[in-house]
Amino acid sequence: MTTLRHIAIEGAIGAGKTSLVHRLHGEWGGTRFLEVVEGNPFLTGGFYQDMEGYAFDTEMFFLLSRFRQQRSIATAVEAARVPALADYVFEKNRIFAELTLSGRDLAIWRRLFDAIAPEACRPDLTVFLKADVDVLMDRVRIRNRPFERDLERDYMARLVAAYDRFFAEWPGRLLVIDVSQLDFVGSEADYAAVRALVEHRAAEIEAGQRELALEPARKRPA
Repeated sequence: MTTLRHIAIEGAIGAGKTSLVHRLHGEWGGTRFLEVVEGNPFLTGGFYQDMEGYAFDTEMFFLLSRFRQQRSIATAVEAARVPALADYVFEKNRIFAELTLSGRDLAIWRRLFDAIAPEACRPDLTVFLKADVDVLMDRVRIRNRPFERDLERDYMARLVAAYDRFFAEWPGRLLVIDVSQLDFVGSEADYAAVRALVEHRAAEIEAGQRELALEPARKRPA
């Protein structure tokens, strides 16, 4: 269990973000927030068959649906229904938009993103589940979502590289876990190992927050 208010789990397609949120929520309670994936009609309606034709609508849908959910996350945090567990960070919108959009479409998207991004919730801790391209492709194949059957390895490779660049510059508190050799869905031992890493990093952050809270009291009057 943790007292952190907001934890986000991130990673490329197939990394296990949502599965880990479900497992942690089952043990810790709090509130979980899952991004709308299968409910995106442009993603499921042809994005992987025609990225150029569907990219703008797909990314605009994700941007606005995730932004609406940010308000619910903020409400949950303020109401102390913690931890708020999410399977994404709002800034991830940049990863996908910059991968699939260009020219006028990207310019329009960026103007909207820049206008609303300051209102998004920054997690107390972000967990980046990192995995090899072939591992991710295998996991996507095994879960067998119909709309992902045309997802190509080249796209996944570019996505993994984009995630690595993105989190190399992440300004918040971060925990990177390589899950290429871990099956925390099917193996209790692997799940326990991942959970322990998350709990340890959360405890470090909590200890630091307590230190900061005590700092003013330690100062002597002039």
